[in-house]
Amino acid sequence: MHPLKKNRPLRRIVLASAATVSGMVLLLSLKPHTSPALAAGTPAPAGRASSPATAGSAGAATGSRTVTGDPVDTRWGPVQVRVTVENGKLTDVTAVTYPTENPRDQEINAYAIPELRREALDAQSADIDTVSGATYTSDGYRQSLQSALDSAGL
Repeated sequence: MHPLKKNRPLRRIVLASAATVSGMVLLLSLKPHTSPALAAGTPAPAGRASSPATAGSAGAATGSRTVTGDPVDTRWGPVQVRVTVENGKLTDVTAVTYPTENPRDQEINAYAIPELRREALDAQSADIDTVSGATYTSDGYRQSLQSALDSAGL
């Protein structure tokens, strides 16, 4: 007769517990997804506010200027936004840096980035909705956008 088929429930409990603990240790030892640049400790691109296109004391009120927001580290990689302001109005928003490390990142951001841009231009502020399925990118985009708008004086 097989040793586990005998009436020894304690042995089965010990084996089941050991298997459960081993499974949990293996599960918890998995590393979260990070881009190679972040894992190596290299800093994200440090783009800051660029100089205004027109000189003058009015700066944000008149003329055109392009400002790059602070890079925001998200769970899946850095997000950074560049804005163009003309005569005090937001005219263009470009995502300079966003997660593209794997096909899933590319798929998500292919629809999220244009939607976030459209919302930012419509709202003329960083008060935009999160794109469903791209929460981390949306949060990073919003924070970098607010940084760029603050630098531009809006």
